[in-house]
Amino acid sequence: MAKKLWNAKDSSRCIVIPSDLDHKYSRGVLGVITGSAQYPGAAVLTTSAALATGLGMVRFHSSSGLAHLVLHQSPEAVVQPGPVTAWIAGSGVHEKKYSDFTTYLRHRWFALLSKQSVPTLLDAGALYLAGTLAQPTLITPHAGELSKLFSRRSITVSSEMIESDPITWAKKAADLFDVTVLLKGSRTVVVQGDLVISLPESTPYLATAGTGDVLAGIIGALIATNYIEILNSRERLAHVAATGAFIHNQAALIASKGAPISASQIIEHINEAIRKILS
Repeated sequence: MAKKLWNAKDSSRCIVIPSDLDHKYSRGVLGVITGSAQYPGAAVLTTSAALATGLGMVRFHSSSGLAHLVLHQSPEAVVQPGPVTAWIAGSGVHEKKYSDFTTYLRHRWFALLSKQSVPTLLDAGALYLAGTLAQPTLITPHAGELSKLFSRRSITVSSEMIESDPITWAKKAADLFDVTVLLKGSRTVVVQGDLVISLPESTPYLATAGTGDVLAGIIGALIATNYIEILNSRERLAHVAATGAFIHNQAALIASKGAPISASQIIEHINEAIRKILS
C-alpha cells in the first residue's frame, strides 16, 4: 500500500480557484439530502459548511419541513431540485427510517442518487447504500458506524477493534464495498484501493455534536468543484476527502485557539483556513 501523510501543500491542489469565465453552474452544484425531524441541525450545518467552502450552488432537497431552517441561515441555498455535480446524503438522517427497501422506495430524494450518477458522499443514515451505487462513492463513518456497516455483511468487528487498527479496517471496507473510505477519528484515515492517506492528529475539541456534519459539507463542496477530475480518477476522490478533513481541522484550530468550540464556530473559520492553505 502507498501511504501518505496529508499536508497543506497537498490540500492546495484540490482547492479549485474560479476563473473569470466561471459561473454558478460551472463552479459545481451540490445536491444535499441531510437532516430530519430528529436531527434538523444537520441540514443547516452541512449546507452552511458547503457554502463557506466555495462552490457555485447548493441544492437542498427538503424533507421534514427543513427548508425554512436552511434558508434562514443560508438564503443563497436553492431548495428546488435540478441537475447537480455531486451529492451529500445521510447526515442527520436516522438510518432505521430508510434502511428497509419499502421505505427507501418512498424516499424520493434518496432515489435520485442513482438517477443523477455523479460523485456521491454517503454519511450516517445513508451509509447502508455503500456498494449499491455505480458512481464514485465516498463513505465517511466513525468506528461505530463502520462496525454496523460490516455487520450487514455478517462481519463482526467492534468499534474498539476498528479504532485500534483504523487503516486495516478502512482498507477492508474500501475493498468490500468498492468505495473510498474516510474513517473519522482522532487520526482520520482515507483509503482508496492501495492508497492510504493519514491526516494530522485532530484537535480533541472536534469531539462535539455536529462536527461530522460540517466535515460532510466541506467535502461535499470540494467534490462538486472537482467532479470532472473525480470522474476521470477515483484517486482524486481520496485526495478531495483528505483535503476536506485537513480544512476541517485547520478551521477548528483557528476557531479554538486552545479553548472549546462548537460545530457552528468551525464554519465561521473555513474561509480563513482555506486562505491559509493557499498562501
